[in-house]
Amino acid sequence: MPDRLAPLTEALLAAAQKAGAEAADAMAADGRAVSVDVRGGALEQAERAEGTEIGLRVLIGRRQACVSASDTSARTIAEMAERAVAMAHEAPEDPTVGLADPAEVARIWNLSALDLADPAAEPGAAALEDDARRAEAAALAVRGISQCQAASASYSRQRIFLAASNGFAGGYTRTSRSTSAVAIAGEGLGMERDWAAESRTYQSDLPSPEEIGALAGRRAAERLGARKPKTGAWPVVYDERIASGLIGHLLAAINGASVVRGSSWLRDAMGAQVLPKGLSIFENPHRPRISSSRPFDAEGLATAPRDIVRDGVLKSWTLDLGTARKLGLRSTASATRGPSSPPSPSISNIALTQGDRSREQLLETMGTGLLVTAMIGSSVNPTTGDYSRGASGFWVENGQIAHPVNECTLAGNLRDMLMRITPANDARAHLSHVVPSLLVEGLTLAGE
Repeated sequence: MPDRLAPLTEALLAAAQKAGAEAADAMAADGRAVSVDVRGGALEQAERAEGTEIGLRVLIGRRQACVSASDTSARTIAEMAERAVAMAHEAPEDPTVGLADPAEVARIWNLSALDLADPAAEPGAAALEDDARRAEAAALAVRGISQCQAASASYSRQRIFLAASNGFAGGYTRTSRSTSAVAIAGEGLGMERDWAAESRTYQSDLPSPEEIGALAGRRAAERLGARKPKTGAWPVVYDERIASGLIGHLLAAINGASVVRGSSWLRDAMGAQVLPKGLSIFENPHRPRISSSRPFDAEGLATAPRDIVRDGVLKSWTLDLGTARKLGLRSTASATRGPSSPPSPSISNIALTQGDRSREQLLETMGTGLLVTAMIGSSVNPTTGDYSRGASGFWVENGQIAHPVNECTLAGNLRDMLMRITPANDARAHLSHVVPSLLVEGLTLAGE
C-alpha cells in the first residue's frame, strides 16, 4: 500500500488518543481524475482534479463524531482530533455505536486476486480527447442523427487507507476508464435523445469509441416517431439497460438502515418468498476487475459472498455493525463510508439468476405490451412498495417491435411485480449489478 496514506491514518489515531478519544478510526484517500468533453467536433471542456482527504471518527462511550479535512499538516490533524472529541462529548448517545471487536477484523486478503487497479499508464488529455472525438463522429455517422449532445472520455485513479484503534489497517487502489456519447435524432419537436456509455477497471477492456458512439446513434435514431401507447394493463419487458433498477428497489428495501427505521416494504419479509421460485440474488464482493469489489468493508470486516435471495426466499439483510446491533444480528460486512461520514450499509456486486431465453424470445412470450428502455423520474413509496415511474421504449405487437413510444407511466406494487418476473439471458458480466432483461406481467400503463 502507498506509504503516504498509512502514516496519515496513524497520525490521526495518535492525535485522537492524545485528545481523549476512547476509540477511533481514520481514513485517508487521495486520487486524480481527468475528463474531456467534445461537442461539435471541438473541445468543449477539459478538467483535471487531484486531491487528498483525511477523515477521523472518534468515540466517547456510546457517542461519536466525525471530522474531515483536505489539509494534512500536523497542526490540522491535532485540531481535527480536538474538535472531534469535543463534538463527541456533545453528541447524543447511541447504544449500537462502536468499532468491531478486534477478533472480528480482517487480517488477510488478496488484492492481486481482485485486480482493482490497472497498471497501465494514465492516458493523456490528448488520448481522451481523441476517444471523445471518435465517439462523437461515430454517433453522427448514423443515419438520422442531427447532433451529438455530448461525447466524453475520462480516467480516474483512487487510493484509500483505513485504520482503527482496534488494530485494523488496510487499503487498496482502484482505477476507472470510461467513454460515453449522447446522440439526438430528428429536428424541432420531433427530436429524440439516447445515449451509450461504458466503463471498465482496465483500459484494455473498454470497447472502442466507435462502438460506443455508434450504439448511442442507433438508439437515438430508433426512437424517431415515438408516440404515446394505449392506456391499460399490459405486460412489460424491462430492457437489460434498466432492469437492474427494478432489482435495485428490492436491494434498497433490504438495506439495514431502512429495516431499522421500519420504512421498508420488506421489513417483515425475512424468510418469505419475494421472487419466483428458481430465482436467486447472490452478492460477491470478490469479483476481479469489477467497480464495486472490495476486500474488506469500511469497518474493517472481511467481505464474503452471500445469498441475499435463494430460490425466491429472502435470506439476508444488508447490514453494517450499527444496524446489525439494532436488529440483534451480525454485520454482513457491508459498511461503506467517506472521510467525512460514519459507516452505513451498502451493496457491492450482485447477480440475479438468468433465464434460458434471449430478450427477443421474451418479447415473443409477451406477445403484445411495452419494451421499456428508459425510465424518467421516480415515485416509489419505500414503506408500501407502491411504484409509479415515467417510461419510454417500444410498443410490441405479436412479439415484434412495432414503433417507439414515450410519455407514459408504469404503475404497480413492487412486492407483486417482483413475484411475476421472468428473466432473459442477456445480462452483461462486467457490470457490478448483473441483471438480465425482465418480463413483468400485469402492470398498469398510462398513455393516451
